[in-house]
Amino acid sequence: MSEDARDDAAPGETRESKRTEARGVGGYVVGLALATLLTAASFLLPGSGLVWGPAVPAALVVLAVAQMGVHLVFFLHISTGPDNTNNVIALAFGVLVVLLVVLGSVWIMTHLNHQLMTPGDMARMMR
Repeated sequence: MSEDARDDAAPGETRESKRTEARGVGGYVVGLALATLLTAASFLLPGSGLVWGPAVPAALVVLAVAQMGVHLVFFLHISTGPDNTNNVIALAFGVLVVLLVVLGSVWIMTHLNHQLMTPGDMARMMR
């Protein structure tokens, strides 16, 4: 197998090879640069007028998802390799737990708000 074939891997995938420290740090620098660029874009986008006003929230969501992808690949080293199955399952479980907590909290708060008495209703009951 040639040297190029062994080095052909996804950014987050690590293989046993002659990987130098500078090359490993280079991946982190690229990830940092991309994360910084996406963060700056998300701060500059709403006030720039480049995106139609009502589409700004959707554009911010796209930038947030892109930044999550950068973090997963370059910093958490999540890739599609067969040795990352446990990491992907743990990540999916963490996302499930967060979704359950957030959606459950919103559901509970919605029902509490629906059942809440207004100050006028409370004043009528006190009479």
